[in-house]
Formats: sequence, structure tokens, C-alpha cells
Amino acid sequence: MSRRLIVRPEAEAELTEAFDWYEDRVSGLGSDFLLCVDAVLNAILRNPQHYPRVHRIVRRALTRRFPYEVFFVEDDERIVVLSIFHAKRNPKRWQERV
Repeated sequence: MSRRLIVRPEAEAELTEAFDWYEDRVSGLGSDFLLCVDAVLNAILRNPQHYPRVHRIVRRALTRRFPYEVFFVEDDERIVVLSIFHAKRNPKRWQERV
């Protein structure tokens, strides 16, 4: 059974902000960032239990090459991405979304 992936608007906004930041630094770097996030999201869909719980029911997956973390929750039917968060930011911001 495949689960639906739902990306919350706040996480989508974080993704867009990070893409814009990287793309402003070097043309094409934003696209590289999106590919890394896409790879993590696909890995989460394949095996969400592989990733550790870090806050109550929230799990965390790390991106490669970029210092970002994907925070998500799961149930039998869906995986909900709560945040795509820079690793150096204050975690209280994404924890408020739980």
C-alpha cells in the first residue's frame, strides 16, 4: 500500500525560501537543493520507520549535501511533512506545528 505525501504550506514556504536563497548564490544550486529534498522525500515514502523519532511522534530525515532536515509524521494512509528546516535554526519554530 502506498501512502500519500502531504507537504504542509509552511514546509512548502520553507522549501521555496531555501531554493531562492541557494539559487541567488549560484545559478543551478537551488535546483540541486530540490533534487536532494526530492531524494529524501522518496526515501521517506519507501521506509518512514527508518528515520528516528525526535519529538513525540515526529520523525526526522536529513538531506545530503545541504544542512536541511525534513520533519514528518505518518499514519497508515499518509505522510505529512511538517517542516523542511535549516539545521542551524531554532527547533522551537517547527515544534510549534506539532
